[in-house]
Amino acid sequence: MKKIIGISLLFATSLKGFAQNRDTTTNLPADTTARWYAGKEIPKKQFKVAAFIVPVALMGYGFGAVYDHGALKQLDVSTKDELQEDHPLFAAHLDDYMQFAPAAAVYALNLAGVKGKHNLFDASMLYVTSGLIMGGSTHFTKRWVGRERPDHSGYNSFPSGHTASAFMAAEFLHQEYKDVDPWIGYAGYFVATATGTLRMYNNKHWFSDVVGGAGFGIASTKLAYLVYPYIKELFMFKKQSNFTLMPFHGQGGNGLMLSGRF
Repeated sequence: MKKIIGISLLFATSLKGFAQNRDTTTNLPADTTARWYAGKEIPKKQFKVAAFIVPVALMGYGFGAVYDHGALKQLDVSTKDELQEDHPLFAAHLDDYMQFAPAAAVYALNLAGVKGKHNLFDASMLYVTSGLIMGGSTHFTKRWVGRERPDHSGYNSFPSGHTASAFMAAEFLHQEYKDVDPWIGYAGYFVATATGTLRMYNNKHWFSDVVGGAGFGIASTKLAYLVYPYIKELFMFKKQSNFTLMPFHGQGGNGLMLSGRF
């Protein structure tokens, strides 16, 4: 049984105050719309094919090199031979940590007072969503392709997971800070590129593994920014459908008004 507690006038007044607060605290890009539940914004970005041209092209190059027996395959082999000839004993594990550096920068900047596009909770959920997409897609692709690593240590070379993780984090940093400072937004890509380079120096991946991994990483974050608002809206809608809590002021004093389904 529904039991609605509240007064229409109080409800209307609360909505008016809420709308005024939203207008003064929000500055959304032209290609987004905003949905509000419990006073929280859920921006939605329009899908744009152009945004995925680069990551799809990178992934396409990687897949092409996997099954190519001509120029692309030769480029992989020659790149490996050159790197190993110049640095045969190279062994550095910075790539194990550098892949997370662009994402760590998002938290460091927030703690330093340089705010990004989203609050830390939403930013964290976006990063987790990106990681789920990236991790799932690279894992199944590795198993499906079964490409041998250049050092013969396994058959899960394509795509490079470290590189995908690094470029996922780089795109995350870019999305959060591209409107704050372009240099901050693009800085993560330099770190991600260095991560992929180290994977080749360590003889763990072919050149095309790294290129393809970059595509997987960038695409994963872009997809996360498209789907996360819908995920958040779904959970917040369920919460709102149960009850709504809002402040009120009356002759008897101040308090909270609870309305919803009991």
